[in-house]
Amino acid sequence: MKKELIISQEAQRTAIALLEDGRLFEFHEEVEKNEFSVGDIYLGKVKKLAPNLNAAFVSIGHDKDAFLHYQDLGPDFLSYRKFIKDTFGKRQQSASLKNFEIQAEIDKRGTVDKVLAKDDVILLQITKEAISTKGPRISTQLSLTGRYLILIPFDDKVSISKKIRNPEDRERLKTLIESIRPEGFGVIIRTVAEGKKVAELHSDMNHLIQKWDLIFKNIENQKVPSKVLSEDEKASAILRDNFNQEFVSVICDDEQMVEEMRSYLEIIAPERKDIVKFYDSHIPLLEYYNVEKQLKNSFGKHVNIPSSKGAYLVVEHTEALHVIDVNSGSNISAAGTNKTHGLTVNKLAATEVARQLRLRDMGGIIVVDFIDMTNPEHRRELYDHLKLEMKRDKARHKILPPSKFGLIQITRQRNRPEKQIVTTEENPNASGEILAPIVIVERMEEAIRNIMQTEKGKLYLHTHPFVEAYLTKGINSIQMKWFLKYRKWVTIVPRDSFKYLEYRLLNSKKEELISFSN
Repeated sequence: MKKELIISQEAQRTAIALLEDGRLFEFHEEVEKNEFSVGDIYLGKVKKLAPNLNAAFVSIGHDKDAFLHYQDLGPDFLSYRKFIKDTFGKRQQSASLKNFEIQAEIDKRGTVDKVLAKDDVILLQITKEAISTKGPRISTQLSLTGRYLILIPFDDKVSISKKIRNPEDRERLKTLIESIRPEGFGVIIRTVAEGKKVAELHSDMNHLIQKWDLIFKNIENQKVPSKVLSEDEKASAILRDNFNQEFVSVICDDEQMVEEMRSYLEIIAPERKDIVKFYDSHIPLLEYYNVEKQLKNSFGKHVNIPSSKGAYLVVEHTEALHVIDVNSGSNISAAGTNKTHGLTVNKLAATEVARQLRLRDMGGIIVVDFIDMTNPEHRRELYDHLKLEMKRDKARHKILPPSKFGLIQITRQRNRPEKQIVTTEENPNASGEILAPIVIVERMEEAIRNIMQTEKGKLYLHTHPFVEAYLTKGINSIQMKWFLKYRKWVTIVPRDSFKYLEYRLLNSKKEELISFSN
C-alpha cells in the first residue's frame, strides 16, 4: 500500500490529509487558536471537588474546567505533587530524578477528597479534547511519546508491546532499554521498535529526556495555569505514529514546515528524509491531489460505496449513537440470482465503514445495519473482514459479532470532536436577491482590468468549477476574449471547496488581490 501525507498551510489553518493508494483515509485540521490538544501537558489549579463523582474540576485556562477522575490520578500522583512543590521551593535543582525520593502509591479504591484539595496545583496531561458542552478530560499520569519509546516519569518498569512476538528480540530490547533507562523513569517499548538498532533507540530516548527537561524549566516559571509542553504538531505526530516503508512521499506547501519535518525525519529515519517535498504551484495542494473533491464525496448523509455498482451508506447521527445503514441501491436485482450478493456488497460496505470511521473520527457507539444474510458462514466472514479492515485504525475500538438481524455494534475511542464538513450549499435564489451571473462575470472582468494597471505579473482567478467551465468553454471563450482584449492571460483555477459565486484573484506570489463571496 502506497501512503502519501499531504499538508497544506493556509493563514491560521493547517490541513493534513493521509492518502492510501490515492484515497483519502484521514483528514485533520489544526487552527492556531486551538490551544488545547490531546497530549499537551499543563500546570493546572483545582477549582472544586466533586466527591459524588469522585472527581475534581481543574482550571487549565480553557473556557470550561477540565475533568479529572480519581482513577486518572495515577498511582504515582504523590510523587508528582512532591516534584512540583520541590521545584517551586527550589529544592529540586534539575529535571533529573536520580536522587528523587519516590512516594508511596495512592490507594486504587480511594476518594478524591483524601488526595486533593481546592487550589492545589497539579501537573496534568490532556487525554480528551473538549467536546460539545464538556471540558477537556485530563490525567496526572504523564507519558512522553517518541517514535520507538514512551517515557513514564516516577516509574521503574520496562514494558514491551505485545505485538512484538519474537522472544529473542523482546529480551534484546528489554536488556537494551534497561541499560539506557534513566533512573526514576519507566519505559514502554512500542511495536515499531522491533528490530531497531541501539543508536536509533538511544536517540529516541535522548529526545524524550529533552522533553522532560523542558517541562521542568517551564514549571520553574510558576505560572498557573499554563502549558508546560505541547504535543508534537499533527504532521509530526502522524509521522511519529504511522511512518513506515509504505510512505512514498510527504508533500507540503509551506517551506518552514518542510524543513521541520525533514529535521524530524533526520532523527527517526535519516535515510528517508528526502521523501518530504515542497509543493509550489498556483493550483492549491488539496485541489491538485483531489482532497477537496474526496471530502465533498465522503461526507454528508449518503456515501457511495466504491466498486459496488450503486450501493451506498446512509449515515445518521443521534444523541446517543451513530447509525450506518447499508443500502444495495440499484444493484438489488442481483440478490435474487446470486446467493453471495449480500456478502459481496456487505464486505465492500465494511471496507467503506472502516474508512468513514477514521475519516470522520467518529467515536462512541456505532451501529451498522448490513444487508441481511441467512448463511451463518457469510456473517462470520463479514465479521472477520470488518475486523481486518479496522486493524489500521489507531483509535481503540471493539467490534461485536453480527446479530441475527444483521446488526454489528462498534465502540470506538473518542478523543476529539467528530469532524463535520458541510457538503451542501444554500440555494442562492432561496433567500433575498443576488447578482445575476452575467454581472458577476462583468465584476470579475472589471477587477482584472483594474488590477492589470498595477500588477505586471501573472494573474490567477480561483472560481467554482461550474464558473470555471463557463469562462473557459470553447475556442472563443470569455477567458480568450479577456486575453485578446487586455493582452494578458488569466489562468483560471477550479476550486471544489468554493461556493457557486465565490471567486478570488491572486498574483504570482499567491497574494490575494481581490475576493468575492455571495
